[in-house]
Amino acid sequence: MRLYLASTSPARLSVLRGAGIEPICFSPEVDEDAAIAAREAELGRALTAPEFTEYLGRLKAEDVVRRHGHEIDGLVLGGDSMFLLNTEILGKPHLPEVALARAQQHRGRTGVLHSGHWVIDHTGGRVRGAVGGVDTARVSLAADVTDAELAAYVATGEPLELAGGFAIDGLAGAFIERIEGAPSCVIGLSLPELRRLVVRLGHEYPALWNLKSPV
Repeated sequence: MRLYLASTSPARLSVLRGAGIEPICFSPEVDEDAAIAAREAELGRALTAPEFTEYLGRLKAEDVVRRHGHEIDGLVLGGDSMFLLNTEILGKPHLPEVALARAQQHRGRTGVLHSGHWVIDHTGGRVRGAVGGVDTARVSLAADVTDAELAAYVATGEPLELAGGFAIDGLAGAFIERIEGAPSCVIGLSLPELRRLVVRLGHEYPALWNLKSPV
């Protein structure tokens, strides 16, 4: 069973490879801001964080199927992530000063990471079904991390393009005091949720394993 990833995220690719899965990656072409605005206008309300991430994951997967369906025989995975601190959405900081301010805000506190997923069964070259789901993890940043340590972290550039402005599998791992939930969820792709969705579509999760475990 081949997995097609509707993302070019290095973090998501790393999670899958670490789990024994080498996906075929496609870059989705989705105007996220316009899509969310249209969806919220349709519903007459703002999307919740879980709804937001699952919906964008769905749009990404559907876009890849629409444009590359003739090349696909397997499962297509789209995903999105959102980090909240006291209900405030903290997206990708992009700028060093924003990343530093957010890290200082997170220090000594616990934020919530929502990771949305959408899987389309495109086995046999046609759509046979689709399911979605959201996993959630709580992430606590140590209270004793100094401003100098946070500034040094931001200076590496690592957090600038990461939702929430940190990476537990990178340099910030020493600053993360506690995680409640699947560690892979914090990176941006929940392996337990992926397994559940694959099973719901009637497939065996181990069928996705196509990489040998390191010796």
